[in-house]
This record gives sequence, structure tokens and C-alpha cells, in this order.
Amino acid sequence: MREFSRTDRVGQQIQKEIAVIIQREIKDPRLGLVTVSAVEVSRDLSYAKIFITVLNTNDEDKTKQSVKLLNEATGFIRSLLGKRIRARIMPELRFVVDNSLMEGMRISNLVDSVIREDKAKRGDESDEIQDDSEHKGSEE
Repeated sequence: MREFSRTDRVGQQIQKEIAVIIQREIKDPRLGLVTVSAVEVSRDLSYAKIFITVLNTNDEDKTKQSVKLLNEATGFIRSLLGKRIRARIMPELRFVVDNSLMEGMRISNLVDSVIREDKAKRGDESDEIQDDSEHKGSEE
């Protein structure tokens, strides 16, 4: 089993603190409902890539605006982070969109629609199979 590396620990701490900072300290109404899904820290701790997901929106412009706002506020966020985390080096922050959640939901919806279409094509045949299994369940 691999031990957590220093960069992993620093990344987790940064993720936790930035989530709190975004929630409590950034009061811009244009910022969507943002979650910090992951943080990748460079080996020398000089850079941190913060992956965010903007919830409750399918509006790509809103997502881009939220990322832009956070990237414009990196100086402010870094200064608050510096007060919360004791570190010799405070990494440069870069916010990027984490599309994995949205992509997962898109794929899940595609799978669901294929299953629905498949059931619709089979039609009565699948209903008969369900009826038979319901009868077997009541006999046991």
C-alpha cells in the first residue's frame, strides 16, 4: 500500500480550505454554486490546479464565468490560504472545470435512454417475462 505523499496531503488540505474560502469569503453573486472536486499539486509545491464543478447549471457560460472569477481572485484566495495553511511555499493557483461529474451524468443518461429504447422495442415480450417472475415470487 502506498503512503500518502506530501503533495497528496498538501493537495487535500488546499482542497478543504479553498472549499471553505469559496463558500464563506467570496461574495460575488455571479459565482455559481461551486464545489472543489480535486486539487493537483506539482511535486515542488509551486503550482496547484484546482478542479471545480459548478452545480445546478447546464449553462456553459455560467461555468466559464465562475472559473474566470475564481482565477481573477487567486491573489485574494492565496492570501487567505496562506493564513490558514502553514507552508513555506504557497502554490500558484489555477482553477479549471472538472467535467468528469457532468460527463458521468451524460453517459448515465445515455445508458438510461438506450435501456428505455430497448424495452420499447421489445414491447410486450418484456412485460410477459416480468409477469412470469412476479408469479414465481408469489408462489415461493
